[in-house]
Amino acid sequence: MKPLIGITSNLQDDTLSLSMDNVQSIIEAGGIPVVLPNVPPEVAEDELAHTMDGLLVTGGGDVDPLTFGEEPKKGLRSVCPERDEFEISIIKKMLALNKPVFAICRGCQVLNIALDGDIYQDIYSQIERELLQHTQIAPRYHTSHYINIKKDSLLFRIVQEESVRVNSFHHQTVRKVSPYLAVVATSNDGLIEAIESKYHTFALGVQWHPENMVSVKDRCALALFQYFVNTCKTPPSSLTVTQSPL
Repeated sequence: MKPLIGITSNLQDDTLSLSMDNVQSIIEAGGIPVVLPNVPPEVAEDELAHTMDGLLVTGGGDVDPLTFGEEPKKGLRSVCPERDEFEISIIKKMLALNKPVFAICRGCQVLNIALDGDIYQDIYSQIERELLQHTQIAPRYHTSHYINIKKDSLLFRIVQEESVRVNSFHHQTVRKVSPYLAVVATSNDGLIEAIESKYHTFALGVQWHPENMVSVKDRCALALFQYFVNTCKTPPSSLTVTQSPL
């Protein structure tokens, strides 16, 4: 049976939205995509998390800095508190059940915040050193800069390369890393590009957008979604958890 993959969505003016690239990437990898609304935490925890076999936390707008104890700073853009609350809640519950979580761009940041980390509200105003262009002016499938991947990581086992090119569409990124996560990839300007759980079978966050690269048959993007969906096919009770903190 194909696994049910919950996909988080944007919420603006009472309207849900989602790039079809996320849906098509799950279908291509052999999963059944289910678009999730931003519902109250009790629904996310009691119903959705138990129903889904895996969770894809998608990209989108900025994360409200109040979620990690800061007030808004210069450079912060539009936030959606309902989405923040929903995603943090369902991420925690999915990890408590040891169900796979794949988090993309904003999702990578929310994964870190859900596990007591934090983020830069705006890299260009909060980091003084020279940075690469992290909001590329190019097609979304285009790979614009390199990342460096640690060999002793799940990410390396999936993509089988230490250096790959990725696309880039962000102005926020992980700052203080959760004690439950490890940094497994960085860009050449030192920004964190991927994090993964030290405890769970599959809890991986990437700062780029592999869903936009599946349509052009990017090998690494295809490998990420295939590995994620394949892991979702395995019952959580059969997966290994190493002293999970959740």
